Amino acid sequence: MTGDIETLEQLSTDYKESMPADLRETKSFDWYLEEVYEDPKVARNAHQRVADMFDYYGTTYDETEGMVEYQLASEDPLGDGENTFYGKVIHQSIHEFVNKVKSGARRLGPERRIKLLLGPVGSGKSHFDKQVRRYFEDYTLRDEGRMYTFEWINLCDVIQDQDPADDTVRSPMNQDPLVLLPLEQRQRVIDDLNENLDAPYTIQNEQSLDPESEFYMDRLLAYYDDDLQQVLENHVEIVRFVADENKRQGLETFEPKDKKNQDETELTGDVNYSKIAIYGESDPRAFDYSGAFCNANRGIFSGEELLKLQREFLYDFLHATQEQTIKPKNNPRIDIDQVIVGRTNMPEYKDKKGDEKMEAFNDRTKRIDFPYVLSYEDEAQIYNKMLSNADVPDINVEPHTLEMAGLFGVLTRIEEPDTETVGLLSKAKAYNGEIDEGDDIDVKKLRDEAAAKAEIGEGMVGVSPRFIGDEIAEAIMDSKHRQRGFLSPLTVFNFFEENLEHHGSIPEENFEQYYRYLETVREEYKERAIEDVRHALAYDIDEIQRQGEKYMDHVMAYIDDDTIEDQLTGREQEPDETFLRSVEEKLDIPEDRKEDFRQEVSNWVSRRAREGEAFNPQDNERLRRALERKLWEDKKHNINFSALVSANEFDDDERSAWIDALIEQGYSEEGAKEVLEFAGAEVAKAEMED
Repeated sequence: MTGDIETLEQLSTDYKESMPADLRETKSFDWYLEEVYEDPKVARNAHQRVADMFDYYGTTYDETEGMVEYQLASEDPLGDGENTFYGKVIHQSIHEFVNKVKSGARRLGPERRIKLLLGPVGSGKSHFDKQVRRYFEDYTLRDEGRMYTFEWINLCDVIQDQDPADDTVRSPMNQDPLVLLPLEQRQRVIDDLNENLDAPYTIQNEQSLDPESEFYMDRLLAYYDDDLQQVLENHVEIVRFVADENKRQGLETFEPKDKKNQDETELTGDVNYSKIAIYGESDPRAFDYSGAFCNANRGIFSGEELLKLQREFLYDFLHATQEQTIKPKNNPRIDIDQVIVGRTNMPEYKDKKGDEKMEAFNDRTKRIDFPYVLSYEDEAQIYNKMLSNADVPDINVEPHTLEMAGLFGVLTRIEEPDTETVGLLSKAKAYNGEIDEGDDIDVKKLRDEAAAKAEIGEGMVGVSPRFIGDEIAEAIMDSKHRQRGFLSPLTVFNFFEENLEHHGSIPEENFEQYYRYLETVREEYKERAIEDVRHALAYDIDEIQRQGEKYMDHVMAYIDDDTIEDQLTGREQEPDETFLRSVEEKLDIPEDRKEDFRQEVSNWVSRRAREGEAFNPQDNERLRRALERKLWEDKKHNINFSALVSANEFDDDERSAWIDALIEQGYSEEGAKEVLEFAGAEVAKAEMED
């Protein structure tokens, strides 16, 4: 064995250091009072604590989109980037969610609403919800996110019928210790706290003690002749409260069970039958605070597939949201403090939205759309993350494989543009940021038109990333079975085509349309494969530099209405329009747009010169692409493309050089051979058709 090994001592030390120093300590109420005066944020409510949590892990402001990206989602600092989210639309949804939480922190209304995450299957809403709960656990372990509750002690000394097993009782709802103060005295403290509070919100706490704690308070005050100080000093201890989903402390995930057997006690709690014989059925000490709303108090309630619940069952959410109370069967009401989050898919939402009897519930929800990613490169990042988090066999994922898979997904999700000048593929590329300065494409207009056209919103229907991810996984295993050490787009396309009709979430009426989209993606990949092979076969840095300098000399002469010296004769001549157009046509720049392009590259060269940078066409993507394509046109007549499909018809050294050039672009050796044969066959076919 080599390298360092972890010892039990080191593991134990690391764990201890990760836990709060006061986790198992008990403090007095006086101590807590001093603590909140020192740091009023300790007494924050759930919305305020969750809002601060998002800022705590870091933020980045995106000026272009006018939104905040939260690093717990964009970078995942706790997981070293393992659970990051990709795509502007997703970060816009997260931004919207946090804004609603922050509005709730300021008591602007959303604190009394369900934050309903709506989206198609596989859009990331459940993943985000889980991420929020995970970070909330961590935040409450840190000094910045700490919170406290209390426990009753020495109860048997005063209350004669108290079960000895209940001599010490934890606050059943994990309430903030400030609720132990009567409302009038509590408000005086809170007014003082707000004077010292450095936050965009104010501390508020008008809650009543839970029924069991109210029972103890009444009995103890009667015993001590209303001496509150005696009660709090002799019978209350303050303890650190840390959110823990596994322990159902401050976090609760509620999942619908059998629709015919839904019971409100799952949400609000029920009678503790083991205590009835001791205390009697109507005694508040005989109540079991095990309902989901009870467990989530001071933190986050997460309702999975919320709208699958029966209508009558959802009525419990009305008081929980609007009144911030729950009313257990045959028991007093209980105040709650929590961020209530629900998740639902499209079919359930459409069903409940059209139900007039659900009007009150719908009015108490704030919908946050979680659409599919609409940028195919961001989508490719999702699949790349999937592979990086898995035990992937030793296989090379060839260039364009994940991007083309993502492009297929995006094409199924975006709305067909209304204009004839922009096709679906062009729109997908525009959403991906592939817009040249001369392109007449208004992305904002495309988004606005799609939003008006879509039933719910753009990106809320289409092929799920799960389907695409599953087919990529199948293609990887198939490649390994066939002893292929690489995964290419062609293999993935075949799996899409074979399994599209076998996926349960894809409606039958979409099959034909999706097959057309797949052909569109095949054509796009063909162009990219040919471009890569073109780069390998005809790439000449020195020649591109010479051609670039020649192009710019003629452009500058054209703009200045000047002549240029002929390199062969030395005589002055007009700019070579034929040469200029031979470059520009490689980018499909029409005659009436040539001056715009020439001015664009001229401005670029001028900016570079002012910055002291020498001219290099490699640094201008459009110019480089145009020059490469021209060089290809000049050389391709000397290449036998039909011979590319056969390894035996080319000189080994020449073929090896091409393969090496493709390997530099990220191909494996076998993958380079495949793309050479594929592109060669396609170009030869086009040559024959011409």
